[in-house]
Amino acid sequence: MLNKKSVDDINVKGKRVLVRCDFNVPLQEGKITDENRLVAALPTIKKLINDGGKVILCSHLGKPKGEPKPELSLAPVAVRMAELLGQPVVFAADANVVGENAKAAVAAMKDGDVVLLENTRYRAEETKNGDAFSEELASLCDVFVNDAFGTAHRAHCSNVGVTKYVDTAVVGYLMQKEIDFLGNAVDKPQRPFVAILGGSKVSSKISVINNLLDKVDTLIIGGGMAYTFMKALGEEVGGSLLEADYLDYAKEMMEKAEKKGVKLLIPIDTVVAKEFSNDSEFKTVGRGQIEAGWQGLDIGEKTCQLYAEAIKGAKTVVWNGPMGVFEMPNFATGTIAVAKAMAEIDATTIIGGGDSAAAVNILGFGDKMTHISTGGGASLEFLEGKELPGVAAANDK
Repeated sequence: MLNKKSVDDINVKGKRVLVRCDFNVPLQEGKITDENRLVAALPTIKKLINDGGKVILCSHLGKPKGEPKPELSLAPVAVRMAELLGQPVVFAADANVVGENAKAAVAAMKDGDVVLLENTRYRAEETKNGDAFSEELASLCDVFVNDAFGTAHRAHCSNVGVTKYVDTAVVGYLMQKEIDFLGNAVDKPQRPFVAILGGSKVSSKISVINNLLDKVDTLIIGGGMAYTFMKALGEEVGGSLLEADYLDYAKEMMEKAEKKGVKLLIPIDTVVAKEFSNDSEFKTVGRGQIEAGWQGLDIGEKTCQLYAEAIKGAKTVVWNGPMGVFEMPNFATGTIAVAKAMAEIDATTIIGGGDSAAAVNILGFGDKMTHISTGGGASLEFLEGKELPGVAAANDK
């Protein structure tokens, strides 16, 4: 059970507060095309402003690889944040992040003011967690708040290193929510607990499958990784995605599930296509009937029903990875069926970031889920049972 201090456990009146946000938003010609992450950061920022803190925001944006790239500047974010907050946001335009502009802006702050620093990855040390940059960031503040779950699985200066040089390091509301749902719901779930894993590769979900088999009542496998399990059972998979190096591993996992009394479900029918295209000829075939020259691109109708049934009885459901190539309408049926089944039940429903989060939002089921994680890689590591550096660095209660 993770118990971290949060913004509700401290009083920041008159104090300088450095907040690590996730403002890694898509930009096109200097315009923000999706501001979900900015909106998601508002509750924590408003709380600190209302408490009378001097709020200094920082974040990375894209991969400038340690040098100032004008197209990856956070300047547009400062403009939009000022509009969202309804108050000025001073942008400290320092190529070295903690420079003359930042120092002057922070020195001039009154309680409730907001300053935004430049892209933390303009500094090469950021991703290496170098002490000097961590110390510079810490020199601007009295208190550190980490609200960026998307980078919690990385130890960088702006989310981990800085905590070595401040006395108080807590988590924001977004991080708290991720810990509550992904960390604690998975460790102490209300049962029955069903996990659904999809996506293309078994290799990227190895530790997740292994960890979840110790915790769940039912594990549902879909997406490209299902074909490795089918092949492990001696079934032909035609031209479907296959990781031949992981056949033994898939067998092992099926044996482990059996030993543990965990139901492990893999597709009983498959939507196959001649080629990887929405315009391709396609049909549904039964278990083990994928012919040469055809590739599986989605779970079939019977599998959709089987999976929906398994989800119906659950009290906790965690889903990571789509059931098929959901970007192509002809092969989105399985992903829609799972999203719909989750949307209709009275249970804790958790979407583990990445493609499944995108799918759920695109399909319009987002508001029906208890929690949609903001971090793909970080949520996977949480599901693997790993300790996340960004979470570990915050003070315990």
